[in-house]
Amino acid sequence: RTTLLPKERQAYTDAVNCLMSKPSRIFTTDPSIAPGARSRFDDFTAVHINNTLTIHATANFLSWHRLFTWTYEQALKEECGYAGAQPYWNWAITALDPVNSPVFDGSPYSMGGNGAYEAHNCTNAIASTATPPLNCIPPGAGGGCVETGPFKNHTVNFAPVAPSLIEPGLNGSLPFLSYDPRCLKRDVSVWVSSNWTKDVDIADLINQNPDIYWFQTIMQGNGFIDGFFGVHAAGHYTIGGDPGGDFFASPGDPAFFLHHAQIDRTWWIWQNQDLADRQNAISGTITLNNDPPSRNGTLEDWLEMGILGTGTEIKNVMFSTGGPLCYIYV
Repeated sequence: RTTLLPKERQAYTDAVNCLMSKPSRIFTTDPSIAPGARSRFDDFTAVHINNTLTIHATANFLSWHRLFTWTYEQALKEECGYAGAQPYWNWAITALDPVNSPVFDGSPYSMGGNGAYEAHNCTNAIASTATPPLNCIPPGAGGGCVETGPFKNHTVNFAPVAPSLIEPGLNGSLPFLSYDPRCLKRDVSVWVSSNWTKDVDIADLINQNPDIYWFQTIMQGNGFIDGFFGVHAAGHYTIGGDPGGDFFASPGDPAFFLHHAQIDRTWWIWQNQDLADRQNAISGTITLNNDPPSRNGTLEDWLEMGILGTGTEIKNVMFSTGGPLCYIYV
């Protein structure tokens, strides 16, 4: 987003707000499937929540999120008249000062600002073996509702599942996919971004991991061993807040899709370094961290998109110009 013109940024956020204004297809079809869904934007969050435990630390992590982000882009174009491409958030450019970057500075051309300051303790991350534990991200300058930028009036509809921002009433205790309307909150973290999303972090990930298993494992934090987030978790916890830091419900913050476009771009760069060997490289099982134990994933496995309707086999999205896809990164 630092290279897009202001009018191009606004065209994108206008389309996102358009998607947020349209009725949920899930709620229209059968509200019992996802009682919290109210908007077309919510349909995407619902699909991610429903698939969370089979699309992270799995063989399909990269391919599923590639298709998911592409599907979101198609919805913006087909349902809201967006004429641009899905932007990506180049983490390295903002790593040392994300709050004041064009992504989160709260201008009309940003993805909305940081949350208003709200005193809070550590932001919770996934428990780890690190000392101090990674479930204690130092609190930043936010923590409250986003009050600036294009999404200052955005309502988060789904109840939290695994919230990183813990406060009264925000504890993941409500039934799965429940309706729990509240403001979008953020606690943008320079502590996270400056530790794990710099140029050197991205370059090392790409250049030091020629094997797909290690590339995707290091990208996702290698189980957070020894206090290591990896660029994937770090992007989510840079956004922080509610639901940006929620492992399940994070697409409820529209910055999610810029983050995952950059995840996809990083994979795309890695693939292009040795396309013959890397285009169809796949590794891992079909359950998160192989828990419970499961078979290895294959290129013939189905990428489930539910109500979004774009499901296909992994082999069809293993490169950005194959199958239904037709895009490159610049």
